[in-house]
Amino acid sequence: MRPDHEREYVEYVRARLPRLHRLAYLICADAFAADDIVQATLTALYVNWKRASAADNLDAYVHRIMVRRYIDERRRSWAKVLLSSHLPERAAAPAGDSFEERDALVAALRALPKGQRTVVALRYFGDLSVEATAEALGCSVGTVKSQCARGLAALRDVLEAPAVASTQQAKGRS
Repeated sequence: MRPDHEREYVEYVRARLPRLHRLAYLICADAFAADDIVQATLTALYVNWKRASAADNLDAYVHRIMVRRYIDERRRSWAKVLLSSHLPERAAAPAGDSFEERDALVAALRALPKGQRTVVALRYFGDLSVEATAEALGCSVGTVKSQCARGLAALRDVLEAPAVASTQQAKGRS
């Protein structure tokens, strides 16, 4: 790769890496798998940088690579093997986020079907438009809208249920 292309690639990755990690984690709900997906995505991007950098929407191009790598990882049978007898400790919550809120959101996202989880993650955590999400997933705008509406409704139901229960418990105590 030419030095100027490599410099552009490094600048792009440096600016987007935290967001790509967060998005991959929200799509697959597994920190280690997210690292693998991001690494595979960035490797594919590096190999195809000349073509990718010429794309109209580079972020959508990268998101499509990421979704395809996620699908590839899910299809591999070895990805289902647990290599340890105990689960690793959880990572620390980012500053400013309540651990309980973040944990509840991640649990609610895990409960969604894969399609809804992917659409919600790309739209709201990846800040993609409906059209860019459809392009990244290779589906229609209508599919993105319907999956997003269903996913958000399911998230609301799951996330509001504990709040309603605690409010009812508080009323019962008084």
